[in-house]
Amino acid sequence: MKVPCYNCNTVTELEVGFEVVNFVCPKCHSLYVADSEGQLRLRSKFKPEVVDDFIFNIGDKGILKEKEYTITGAITKTVNGGYHWTEYVLKSDVGEFVYLSESEGHWTLLTEMEEKFDVRTHPKSITYESSSFHLYEYSDAKIDNAQGYFDFELPTRKVHLVEYIQPPLLISIEKMNDVETAFLGEYINKKELKKAFPNVYLPYQRGVNMVQPFYFDVNNMAIIFCVFLLLILSTNWYIYKDQAEQVVFNKAIAFTDFNDREFTGESFILKGGSAPITVEVSTDVDNSWANVDVALVNETSNDEIHANKDIEYYHGYEDGESWTEGNWSEKFNICGVKSGKYHLLIKPLKAPEDIKNTAMKVRVVWNQPSNRNVWIIAIFMIVVYIVIRYFKINFEKTRWEDSSYSPYSE
Repeated sequence: MKVPCYNCNTVTELEVGFEVVNFVCPKCHSLYVADSEGQLRLRSKFKPEVVDDFIFNIGDKGILKEKEYTITGAITKTVNGGYHWTEYVLKSDVGEFVYLSESEGHWTLLTEMEEKFDVRTHPKSITYESSSFHLYEYSDAKIDNAQGYFDFELPTRKVHLVEYIQPPLLISIEKMNDVETAFLGEYINKKELKKAFPNVYLPYQRGVNMVQPFYFDVNNMAIIFCVFLLLILSTNWYIYKDQAEQVVFNKAIAFTDFNDREFTGESFILKGGSAPITVEVSTDVDNSWANVDVALVNETSNDEIHANKDIEYYHGYEDGESWTEGNWSEKFNICGVKSGKYHLLIKPLKAPEDIKNTAMKVRVVWNQPSNRNVWIIAIFMIVVYIVIRYFKINFEKTRWEDSSYSPYSE
């Protein structure tokens, strides 16, 4: 359909495939109305508060939800306070209409519903397909600007809107020219829209849109965390259910025979899951020191894990007070020891001047496995959930801050 504008001499041409009731020139925004014979007659001209605020041009094409659509019209609506948004009319090749709404860089795709809702008293919620939609706002909007072809008459009076949300869904009930129509809207990700219209520059997003979904599904995340933790607990129990504490070495090593020399322990076999080995060392140091070097040798791979510890004990009397420092015993761990066949190489050492100390007692235990790592994971997931839940609440508060019906208002 080719339409010349009498005001600016611009010719707009597009094969729309429907009966045009109104046409608005994309350049000067002159409004044309079809007469009884279908001829377009100049009626008036829009004087928008925001000039040329349209992102799409009439005739732009894109594939959205696996269907190709053509932009046939666009409308800018405003409410008291200066808030405005833009709605684009999209028509498919088979004559289906959908509507794309843009507000502060956020996009919602709307389709007309067959369902009717009684919202004359603006109820706080309505039900659709077993889901509750909550009242966000009702307002009277006016058409501030338009462009393109329309199969309906653009209203001269204000349009009454009632909007209910269940993010990412919206039900918008619109009364225009005394006809009430409900639309089901769904938030459209900017990336999806950019893919549909790759040659169109999309504006920067500001704030939180009324149906913008949160970055995570917090309830699903909680379920996943619970299932994951249950699997960890079950696996941990199954691996370690038959495992008990095992003393693998318990002897006193004489310094007369093994001072600064390696003592080789007997072989032992560990069965079960990984667990720490605890080495307890004690010796009669008195104002002196001793040292022990322990090597755990895997007899299959010949890999060695070394650990070294000093034992010191000093005491005295100074300025009328007794003092002590250190201890006769020490304890340390070799972590994450797997099942297998092992032996220990133990090298005790004492101070050369210490003639009273005659032996070092060494006790080595393969511990009953600890649940420490499991509880660290559990605590981590709980903390992550609480943090994300906190941000989700703040996100929702921001969403509702422009509504008079916020569930977060005091």
